[in-house]
Amino acid sequence: MAESKRDYYEVLGVSKDADDATLKKAYRQIAKKYHPDMNPGDAEAEKKFKEASEAYAVLSDSEKRRQYDQLGHAAFDGGAGGAGGFGGFDFSGADFSDIFGDIFGDIFGGSRRGYSNQGPMKGMNVRKSVRITFEEAVFGTEKEMDIQLKESCPTCNGTGAKAGTSPETCRKCGGKGQVVYTQQSFFGTVQNVQTCPDCHGTGTIIKEKCPDCKGSGFISVNKKIKVNIPAGIDNGQSVRIREKGEPGTNGGPRGDLLVEVIVARHPIFQRQDTHIFSTVPISFAQATLGNDIRVKTVDGEVVYTVKPGTKTDTKVRLKGKGVPSLRNPKVRGDHYVTLVIQTPEKLSPEAKEALKHFDELTGNTLKQEIKPKKTKKKLFD
Repeated sequence: MAESKRDYYEVLGVSKDADDATLKKAYRQIAKKYHPDMNPGDAEAEKKFKEASEAYAVLSDSEKRRQYDQLGHAAFDGGAGGAGGFGGFDFSGADFSDIFGDIFGDIFGGSRRGYSNQGPMKGMNVRKSVRITFEEAVFGTEKEMDIQLKESCPTCNGTGAKAGTSPETCRKCGGKGQVVYTQQSFFGTVQNVQTCPDCHGTGTIIKEKCPDCKGSGFISVNKKIKVNIPAGIDNGQSVRIREKGEPGTNGGPRGDLLVEVIVARHPIFQRQDTHIFSTVPISFAQATLGNDIRVKTVDGEVVYTVKPGTKTDTKVRLKGKGVPSLRNPKVRGDHYVTLVIQTPEKLSPEAKEALKHFDELTGNTLKQEIKPKKTKKKLFD
């Protein structure tokens, strides 16, 4: 009986207040998954496909959906074809054209739409990498790279055909570069467009290929390319050089050359965005009494005055000594220096005596008595 069927909303996996777009999206996913052409010979998949199609045919039609919401499957008992049957269901009024055009395009790699002009197309981008130093990344540099580029074959002038011959119009597609395939679906005939398998979309066939380019129309040429690397570039970022990639097709422009920058690690400096960080060791005497020290930066050494009583891990900001901004090279980040007090590992006898005398004058910490902590006595063992 018809009531043994699953609820249509359950079949599509949507709520009862689902709008048309939600219904269409849910049905498309199910139809693509269980379409007979994707599951040849699978009776269970075909059953689920037809079940979902019946559900969508009802719920996508406002009048049928109103009847179904009111009476359930009983509203269509006359055309349901019995329990679990889909062959006699009335699909009139349901619009499957756009959905099945897209589905067949996905399945067969084509398109449901009409012929598209094989106009000019930009060539593929070429990716390379270049290594630079930390300082070169900060201030910018110019590098010269050896790369192989495809150029039009001088022998055949880019036609790919042997001298004295010309490419012929493809008979399969008539020079259009595309062919139409007709596919019988559950709902009738669907046409989809694919790239011609014989000419691969070019519209022409080369019977006798050029011996130099093997029919491709291009030869590889070694070239030196200068790459201007801007100041402030960071590790992993790329520089784009226009039209130094693969040649375009049908008169289209060349692709671009994308040069990824790999920045070497620096033994002293670390970078975060436009800021530079480093650590500078100072002696106990410099930290206690204060003193001028030399700090290395990407601009060279600068003199910084350590304040008396400076503690270890004190951070110092050197304004404008960081990395230039890529957007505005005149704006630079800062350099943050961490001052770390170093403890001497080896001292002469004289230095030890002087340090003991210093300790006697500043608290005599070396002769402090360490008293054991008092513990409470247990009342019971």
